[in-house]
Amino acid sequence: MIKKKVTVQNAAGIHARPASLIVKEATRFESEFHVHMYGYRINGKSILGLLTLAAEQGSELELEMDGPDEEVAMERIASLFNNGFRMTEE
Repeated sequence: MIKKKVTVQNAAGIHARPASLIVKEATRFESEFHVHMYGYRINGKSILGLLTLAAEQGSELELEMDGPDEEVAMERIASLFNNGFRMTEE
C-alpha cells in the first residue's frame, strides 16, 4: 500500500468532470483506490464518493493505492491533480 498527498489545483475543485476523469483513470487499474479528506475515506473509483467530498481549490487529499499496479496507478492519478485535471498523454 502506498499513500500520497495531493492538492486540488483547479479553480472549480472536484466537480463532475474532474471526478469522472479520476474514476475513468482509476478503473483502468486493478489496485484498490481510496481518497482521504477531513477524516473521511471514500472509494476513489466511485464518482458519487468523490463528489460528496466537495473538495474545493486548495483542498488537501491523501490518495491511497493498494494492489499489484499501485505505483503506476498512483503516478497517473496524482498527475491528474498536478495538471489541474487536464489529461496528459502516456
